[in-house]
Amino acid sequence: MALHRTCDGVVRRDFLKLGALGAGGLSLSNYLRWTHAATARPKGAKAAIFINLPGGPSHMDTFDPKPDAPSEYRGEFNAIKTSVPGIQISEHLPKLAQCMDKYVILRGITHSLAAHKLGQEYVNTGNRPIPSLEFPGYGAVVSRELGGPMELPHNVAIPKNNQGGTGYLGVKYAALSTGKTPTPGMPFSVRGMTLDGSLTVSDVERRQLLLEDLDQRFHAIEDKNQLVEGLDRFTEQAHKIITSPKAKEAFDTNRESSSFAAPFGETKFGQSCLLATRLVEHGVPFVTISYGGWDTHRDNWNALKNKQLPPLDEGLSALFTGLEQKGLLDSTAVLVTGEFGRTPKINTTRNGRDHYARAMFMLMAGGGISGGRVLGETDDTASGPRHDGHSPDDVAATYYSLLGIDPTKEYHTSTGRPVMIVRDGSVIPELMS
Repeated sequence: MALHRTCDGVVRRDFLKLGALGAGGLSLSNYLRWTHAATARPKGAKAAIFINLPGGPSHMDTFDPKPDAPSEYRGEFNAIKTSVPGIQISEHLPKLAQCMDKYVILRGITHSLAAHKLGQEYVNTGNRPIPSLEFPGYGAVVSRELGGPMELPHNVAIPKNNQGGTGYLGVKYAALSTGKTPTPGMPFSVRGMTLDGSLTVSDVERRQLLLEDLDQRFHAIEDKNQLVEGLDRFTEQAHKIITSPKAKEAFDTNRESSSFAAPFGETKFGQSCLLATRLVEHGVPFVTISYGGWDTHRDNWNALKNKQLPPLDEGLSALFTGLEQKGLLDSTAVLVTGEFGRTPKINTTRNGRDHYARAMFMLMAGGGISGGRVLGETDDTASGPRHDGHSPDDVAATYYSLLGIDPTKEYHTSTGRPVMIVRDGSVIPELMS
């Protein structure tokens, strides 16, 4: 969990709260205390899944192929037809080609921040980074606006939170990280989850047992409340999450039928997608999945063909199909993105592609939008949008709107500064139709 050092980031009282976590063992309890008020569900999708692809995947070698481009741009992969006539994607995404009707490809997304950290901050918050303010990521905003069941966390990151932080909203909306991914055939419980940078749930449980032991040892002391001062109703709720049958069931991917689980495969990414379907099914409003390794300056095509694309193809296609099978696709908004694309012109010295923000792809699905479409277009060499293109701000405004969250809603920082959730973006009308 990032600590925010700008004047509009974490204020002194947040640092004091953070300082008390290690000694008091209240990390999960404070997380619950700070988020319990956000329980109202707006109209729109009930949950969101954000799939973060840090490193910047090549748009030309995935979802925006240019088979007729000159050889110095085209690359080594062929384009294949999808289940939707007229739409082609990379030959190494055959399963996603077959379920093209489930999602929308956004081509020609464009910005100018071709550095990993700045690009990540931009696409993960929908706000162009500025020095004076740290914006909250999607998970923090959705957690605040949608809330969720008291027996479950409202913002889960698998396996950790590489997605935008909490920004000016404060640590109370931080993601609860699983710390690992499920293993096929093995139960996956909430034990071992951590609130970023804090104690494990197991630590909280040990504290609970210690307090119970102290309670028994000092039962003759009339005023025992001092001994259990930290064990307020939120701490009890934290322990309830650990022992709750609902929580255990939500995180236990082993409870899925073999026929449902099989398409997700056995990779860490595929198993993360399987877990995400269970979490939203059980009421968790926001789940982040991080799948890195896309920084292919060197050996781009070998890395994509043999390492990166097969798990993405298998896991993501299973996610779209699985959500539909469970009747959850219309009520779950899914966004897939890296921080930028990669240079259309091949770096022949390294046989790779370098950072490139002028053109990139994003995928969106669910939340009531119609799949089987491509919105936006790049030029003949995928070097930039053919027309105006859309910005990460526009995608963010649309994503929030699918969840019934007004992107122009105004928050206030700790210093009283008014800030809209998305400062500059506009909803993409074609995507909402």
